[in-house]
Amino acid sequence: MELLKEIASVSGKGGLFRILKPTRNGVILETIDDKKTKMIANSSERVSILKEISIYTNGDESSVPLEEVLKNVNKLFGDDLKVSSKSSDAELRDFMEKVVPDYDLERVYCSDIRKLATWYGILSKNFPEIFTEEEKKAEEKKEAPAKEEKKEVKAKKEEAPAEEKPKAKAKAKEKEPEEKEEKAKAKPKATTAKTTKK
Repeated sequence: MELLKEIASVSGKGGLFRILKPTRNGVILETIDDKKTKMIANSSERVSILKEISIYTNGDESSVPLEEVLKNVNKLFGDDLKVSSKSSDAELRDFMEKVVPDYDLERVYCSDIRKLATWYGILSKNFPEIFTEEEKKAEEKKEAPAKEEKKEVKAKKEEAPAEEKPKAKAKAKEKEPEEKEEKAKAKPKATTAKTTKK
């Protein structure tokens, strides 16, 4: 989800914005919607890049990156989120418990969960490739070990004849001294036969 480095939220403004380029006093942003309105966020405004946002938890890590949370939302709900910015607090809490079971109840407010639901809706609508890329990566990781096993089997098959060849050569070498000995024995007999004729 490298695209999250280019997307930000602005405090006091709804929706998400794409970061276009920095200026001397702030940054130029573009709304992520059909209008694609450009605006300048001054240094006094709080701009939060999605890649740097995390959700508070009660675990050892104390927080989980928003990127991981979005992946979990996609795995569990896909396009049917079940909640929206208009959902009740109880519905939002139930949703959050499914996505991040150990989230910090005291530090994660319902307003934060509403933002999460809104942001996920914007991202899945405008940048669906973010989630399809993650699925492809997961499939490639699963396929990789199977491919490696096939390579190992092929390598073993190729090695087998190579091992047999040296054995055959060794046998041939073993036969050579025996043949030489037989020839050596045969030669003296032939010479003795010649001498007797004389």
